[in-house]
Amino acid sequence: MVWGELKNTAAERRLFQRRAMVMLVFVLVLMTGLLARMYQLQIVEHEIYTTLSDKNRVQVQSVPPPRGLVYDRNNILLAENRPVFSLTVVPERVGDMDATLARLSDILSIADEDLERFERRLREPRRPFQAIPLSYDLDEAEIARMAVHRHQFPGVEVEAELVRYYPHSELTAHALGFVGRINRDELQRIDPVNYAGTNYIGKSGIERFYEEALHGQVGYQHVETNARGRILRVLERVNPVPGEDLQLHLDLRLQRRAHELMEGRRGAIIAIEPKTGGILALASVPGFDANKFVTGISVDDYRELSQSIDKPLFNRALRGQYPPASTIKPMMAVAALDSGATDKDRRIWDPGYFQLREGGRRFRNWNRSGDGWVDLKYSMARSNDVYFYEVGVDMGVDVMSSYLARFGFGEDATLDVSGALTGLLPTADWKRAVRNEPWYPGDSVNMSIGQGFLLATPMQLATATALIANRGAWVEPRLLKDVHGDSPVEEFLPEQTHEQLELKDPDDWEYVVDTMEEVMHGARGTGRSAGRGASYRMAGKTGTAQVFSLGQDEEYDEEQIKERLRDHALFVGFAPADDPKIAVAVIVENGGSGSGAAAPVARALFDAWLEEFPAEQAEPVISDSSAAGGDN
Repeated sequence: MVWGELKNTAAERRLFQRRAMVMLVFVLVLMTGLLARMYQLQIVEHEIYTTLSDKNRVQVQSVPPPRGLVYDRNNILLAENRPVFSLTVVPERVGDMDATLARLSDILSIADEDLERFERRLREPRRPFQAIPLSYDLDEAEIARMAVHRHQFPGVEVEAELVRYYPHSELTAHALGFVGRINRDELQRIDPVNYAGTNYIGKSGIERFYEEALHGQVGYQHVETNARGRILRVLERVNPVPGEDLQLHLDLRLQRRAHELMEGRRGAIIAIEPKTGGILALASVPGFDANKFVTGISVDDYRELSQSIDKPLFNRALRGQYPPASTIKPMMAVAALDSGATDKDRRIWDPGYFQLREGGRRFRNWNRSGDGWVDLKYSMARSNDVYFYEVGVDMGVDVMSSYLARFGFGEDATLDVSGALTGLLPTADWKRAVRNEPWYPGDSVNMSIGQGFLLATPMQLATATALIANRGAWVEPRLLKDVHGDSPVEEFLPEQTHEQLELKDPDDWEYVVDTMEEVMHGARGTGRSAGRGASYRMAGKTGTAQVFSLGQDEEYDEEQIKERLRDHALFVGFAPADDPKIAVAVIVENGGSGSGAAAPVARALFDAWLEEFPAEQAEPVISDSSAAGGDN
């Protein structure tokens, strides 16, 4: 066989060419498809994949605004922000949460309470990729340890944040309130956008009432991160708008003096500037350290506060509801004069008791032997009960309640004080609805001297006293004095709702003020010991409220009564009487007589405000560069 017959070179060449052509077409098709796909990815879907890429590389982070500061009337800082380093965790970036928490606990001393709080917040609804605080207020050693082990904990960061701090905490806790961690209920009602990145919210007091103004407006920043989520650089930033700085009428000097005067005793003091309604002092004693509540109070600390027999968490100034006792008599005098139940010349015989009918129950005067014939001025100075018993029965519950309501009793008459209670202003309808009983004349007898069902808060007593000081002009009490900024203060305050208390005879105001001056400066006045030696005239009224009831013929023996069952001591008043600069209400729980326990406290406050503090301001300030070396 010839070799040419065995090998067909032309056929093989054609076969190879066909195969090469097929492969070329196949490669061209693949290249076309690849180019088409590249075109789709790079041109058609460029925006989509750029966005996806940026989501992996660039994050939008909220920048919480600095909370507004709070100052007293003399620009002394009452609430500030201080930097605190906290350990935070982003759950979406943590692989094994239990293992991570266990390893972190080996490195840092994380309290069980912090772990429980973290796990609770982990289960609550929240925004994706939101950092959850795990441990608060790290010290330098803890920060250093985390820096060494940082690479082992993706999603775990040490972050600096501004946290509220109260430099005068125990003095201002009940007036300012405090901020705390946002809880589940608050998370449902706040603006999720404006509170993005914010961990704290006002819980009580000024912090709560002016939360919107103090919080400010949130900012944001675009940041570039690596694969572990750590920030490499900031690409864009919109700064937050800080919260408004507030200035209060509160005077820290007077607030401190009020606490000093109440040291060792329980009670409350309210001081108001009558012309402006500014609250100069709001003291509830004992107080507490509000700073413990900011980042979360420990179980032991909270148990100690909540179970204390002295109830330091209870705001006595706003929420303490007490029988006003004889401190209600100036308001009753206004009601009796204006309603015609009595006049300036009416005299009543006091044998030491009052009876609604012959042979009936005897309502005793505190002076068991009686004061004889008494008029309104003498009765006020002497705190005679019989006069007010008879006048109260003549007025009846409807007249007394209607006038007391115009003084602000039975309501929260303040403008910006958060959490104040309304007390109890009884009426015949109230008693019928609550006790299913009619209103008896004996109820009017008790109400006329501030006992029975009538309850009032120290704030209400101070408000009513300021109204008398203003001769009927209503200026509702408020804490806010000014806003540091361009916004007018009126934008932040609610509208006043009370109208002036006009009397048929305006001279009755001056007459009632005269009767209150007799209390402090008259020869028989129950507050004369507190008023003695003053360089100014003051108007006031003492009061003693029973904590428990005595039988008809029983006598009060303070020495045999347990301390916490003794009478409450009260005082209301203002000074100077002709041009009032300060009005106060004082209650000393279980303090005994108002003249012995409460009136001296008020006198000390009057002296401080009218004489001591103005004298301090009048003294020249030397710069460092110039300095060389039985009441009822």
